[in-house]
Amino acid sequence: MATLLYVKSSIFGDHGQSSVMAEQVIQRWQQANPNGNIVVRDLSVDTPPYLDGERLTAIMTAASDRTNEQQAVVDYADAIIDEVMTADAIVMGVPMYNFAIPAQLKSYFDYLARAGVTFQYTENGPVGLVNNKPVFLLFARGGQYQGTAADSQTPFLTTLFNFIGLTDIHHVYAEGLNMGDEVKQQALADAANRIATLPVA
Repeated sequence: MATLLYVKSSIFGDHGQSSVMAEQVIQRWQQANPNGNIVVRDLSVDTPPYLDGERLTAIMTAASDRTNEQQAVVDYADAIIDEVMTADAIVMGVPMYNFAIPAQLKSYFDYLARAGVTFQYTENGPVGLVNNKPVFLLFARGGQYQGTAADSQTPFLTTLFNFIGLTDIHHVYAEGLNMGDEVKQQALADAANRIATLPVA
């Protein structure tokens, strides 16, 4: 049975534009995989704690030496990693807040990128350890930033996913959503047309 992981980060939940676009991708995936399983991680409901010294120490402590509190931290991080490892495809809604990805999404990645588990360093440089699979990124932005220096999201996410072994990345942008109704509706229509062409099967 195929599994799709949906990572949601909009502070507006299902009403956020990135969430709406993500649902369009999920509907197409369900049509192609009618018996598939969908795993949802809503980062605005279950917000990952910021990775601080105590949590990093817990992750780096040998299993035999961990306290119960440290093991709980590791179990949480392991669950995030396991969802990515076992998924056959990943859908991620990515709103832009103050020129960056949401804080809760950055915290999510801080648990996902773990040396020796999702990547490793070698004499030839870092090597990703996650089996490659399609990643669909749905970007929702109030202004227009694609292809400009102000687009901090696309380079960051591409670099991070490539770093852990995920290179089959598909981008969908809905931009200018705060620049008037006409621009917004055209942007959403263009995004829907792009979603209709994604290789979700």
